[in-house]
Amino acid sequence: MKGMMLAADELGFKDWLAETEPHMLAHALNHASSEDRTQAMRALSAQRADRIFGLLEPVNQLDVLQSVDERTRRRLLHEMEPDDRARMLSDLPVAIGEALLQELTPDERATTRTLLDYPKHSAGRIMSPEFVRLTPGMTVSDALEAIRSGQKRAETVFLMPVADDDMRLLGTVDLAQIVLASPDMRIADLAGRDVPAVSVLDDQEKIARLMKSADLMIVPVVEEQDRLVGIITFDDAMEVLDFEEGEDFARSGATEPVGRPYLSVPVLRLVRARMVWLSVLAVAASLTVNVLNAFEATLESVVTLALFIPLLIGIGGNAGAQSATTIVRALAVSDVVPRDALRIAWLETRTGFVMGLGIATFAMILLSILFDPSIALVVSLTLVFICTLAALVGSLMPVAARVLSIDPAVFSAPFVTTVVDASGLLIYFMVARAVMGV
Repeated sequence: MKGMMLAADELGFKDWLAETEPHMLAHALNHASSEDRTQAMRALSAQRADRIFGLLEPVNQLDVLQSVDERTRRRLLHEMEPDDRARMLSDLPVAIGEALLQELTPDERATTRTLLDYPKHSAGRIMSPEFVRLTPGMTVSDALEAIRSGQKRAETVFLMPVADDDMRLLGTVDLAQIVLASPDMRIADLAGRDVPAVSVLDDQEKIARLMKSADLMIVPVVEEQDRLVGIITFDDAMEVLDFEEGEDFARSGATEPVGRPYLSVPVLRLVRARMVWLSVLAVAASLTVNVLNAFEATLESVVTLALFIPLLIGIGGNAGAQSATTIVRALAVSDVVPRDALRIAWLETRTGFVMGLGIATFAMILLSILFDPSIALVVSLTLVFICTLAALVGSLMPVAARVLSIDPAVFSAPFVTTVVDASGLLIYFMVARAVMGV
């Protein structure tokens, strides 16, 4: 894209903008400079610009809104899906979000505020209030007319909720059923309850995983007494999963997600995202220093013991990180729940013991050749203990985090490694004292 702009080939550039698949174009614009992104958006037709704008990252949407005239800004905001508009505004500073809200029509503003009033990670935040609602008394002919008249603003018409005059959800019917049915057949005879409804307060990630596992194109969203208020589409659910997985990945490395393309993130924001957890880990790592200080005399009497410290804490940290990563994933996809803690601990403890035994056997053979047999025995026994402990700690920390309503990813690799480092060294020196009498 940058090359085409620099070539100043205006006709070729416009052709590229018009012919490139929307998601690919949005990806390119998300990673372009502000100047290039603005130039591209201005070169697009109004209809295509509206489509591409809805696919941009919120920070880049704001950049575009601030670079266009008032008329274009109002059009872009108007053409956004209500849930996308609410998502963008929720990511902006309050003052900027309020200013943009004032540029909406009263109805659009009311709808957007309603979505923003729901809890941050709830279904209400990502549902679309614009959908084609069919009633049980409609005939297929009536339903087709309703679809034709409502499809322009509806999020999807492939699967539609059926509700009575009080908006009480009765079921769903898909477009294929309607197209294939006779014109005078009633919608009540076609509607089924095989698609589950979710509450506006249900967790977004749980809903997204349900939709992915059950291959659901939409799920109806209801309030109390099954009153229909919106739908969640498959693409919105997948966006939630992408965000959650990115968030978990960031936190597993003891940092906070920055929520925007990497190259557009200011240095200070990256520092803030990393510094807090790094400081916490630094304090926790002081335990390792205290252990080394407590066993200073042991190290002075058998200096060779110091050679194996990096090996032992490295293996222990990696074993714990493997266990933690496995359990974080299992919790995320609901393979396990906190009440399975004892079963998880028993399984991981056995796994860690067997791994430690295997590594210790190899270490015993090799170190007996290179070092004193007592050193080989100390290191080998420590490997068994440390792998077992690391697997146990790594498995239980994410479970404990879930019980405390903390993201389990936070208590994965970095925290497990820090805990295992200190406890592993303690085990090492205690084994050395027992075996060598130092």
